Amino acid sequence: MFCRTDQQSICYLCPVDEHKGHGTVSAAAERTERQRELEVSRQNIQQRIQDREKDVKLLQQEVEAINQSADQTVEHSEKIFTELIHLIQERSSDVKQQIRSQQETEVSRVKELQEKLEQEITELKRKDAELKQLSHTEDHIQFLHNYPSLSALSESTDSSSINIRPLSYFEDVTAAVSEVRDKLQDILREEWTNISLTVTEVDVSLSQPEPKTRDRFLKYSREITLDPNTANTWLLLSEGNRKVTAVIQQQSYSDHPDRFTVWWQVLSRESLTGRCYWEMEWRGEGVCVAVAYKNISRKGDESNFRCNDKSCSLDTLNSYSYLYFFMSI
Repeated sequence: MFCRTDQQSICYLCPVDEHKGHGTVSAAAERTERQRELEVSRQNIQQRIQDREKDVKLLQQEVEAINQSADQTVEHSEKIFTELIHLIQERSSDVKQQIRSQQETEVSRVKELQEKLEQEITELKRKDAELKQLSHTEDHIQFLHNYPSLSALSESTDSSSINIRPLSYFEDVTAAVSEVRDKLQDILREEWTNISLTVTEVDVSLSQPEPKTRDRFLKYSREITLDPNTANTWLLLSEGNRKVTAVIQQQSYSDHPDRFTVWWQVLSRESLTGRCYWEMEWRGEGVCVAVAYKNISRKGDESNFRCNDKSCSLDTLNSYSYLYFFMSI
């Protein structure tokens, strides 16, 4: 027998004594019930095993995808950097060849003038010796007879154009190359942060739920600064390019191919990738906030954030509010 009240096995006499009034059944009946529950438990366990094996398989596929993507990215990055190195080497070789060619031309020109001057010096010395000899001639008739032919001088080489600039002939080239180096350093310094962030923001979100609270969103927060080279001339940037204001006086920005010429729009300096979250505050008639590809047009109606396949926008009409923006690329 089995006492369900006390959950224990009992003998045939117990129901009329110690377990009187309890729910009792035969051990076989209780076994049948427990066997049924056992099968259900096994089915649940087997289903969980299948689910976990599926998850493990997905994770393994994710590992393989991460490794493949990383290997391909390393290969492509090395190829790109190698191309950059080769390009710089080619430009270095071009500059070197131009300098050597100009060096040969200038040295040849200087040596040609130098040879003319040396020939003139030799001729003048010979003429001076003849005149000296003539000056010692005692015969007056002979002196007067020879003087006209000896006193005539050949045309002198024009040396007024000679301008000596010691050690400064190619300094401008050095300055130009240094300027290119400085610009490359600035570009690398500016873009390196984006590259590093892109690498560290690789996010395998297979089992990660979408954030629901602001605290969880802040994990993906990004500081945004605005790019003056893209700002429409009716927009004024301030507070370290963190604030933009629509103004009634057109701004005197310099010409730039990245500037929006029709719509009152401006892009951020930073590029976005992966999961990104930011907050903004605005006052006035409303605002249009958008994410866009860098190659979005800057002219005409196709440059409008609302009217092309290069951007996605969110428009608001409240006079004052906060906006919390989250995106996942």
